[in-house]
Amino acid sequence: MTTDKNKKFTYWPYAIVIAMVLFMGYIAMFVYRAMNQEVGLVSKDYYQQEIAYQDQIDRVKRTQALGDVMINYNAEAETILLQLPATYRDMSLSGTITLFRPSDDKLDKQFPLQLGRDQSQLIEASGLEKGVWKLRVNYSSGEETFYSEKTIQIR
Repeated sequence: MTTDKNKKFTYWPYAIVIAMVLFMGYIAMFVYRAMNQEVGLVSKDYYQQEIAYQDQIDRVKRTQALGDVMINYNAEAETILLQLPATYRDMSLSGTITLFRPSDDKLDKQFPLQLGRDQSQLIEASGLEKGVWKLRVNYSSGEETFYSEKTIQIR
């Protein structure tokens, strides 16, 4: 014969089951958000760029041999000054300047290389978001190509 006095109601089994269900729900939510996260490469044509990387190394070495590009960011005027060394003075240069935002490729901007008489170009930075930017200068003179990349912090 059993009595009702010995039977005690306890919440522990229910608490354990509820805790397990909540934990599984958290993991399921985490997996769902991870699966719907946009995963983008640094650039869209990453693999093609990797194949042509030796050409890139050669361009950088040619650029450094003639003198590298100087970049000065002026926070008060919100401008970026691009200055090429005097060794490029007698060359007819053409190319592009790319402002590359590593965190968001939708913010990237591209400008034509239009140097003044003093081998410099001023770029407006007022419309750029604050943060880290990579300024990539790709230019050529005849058959020779050159490349320089600098990192700047827009404040």
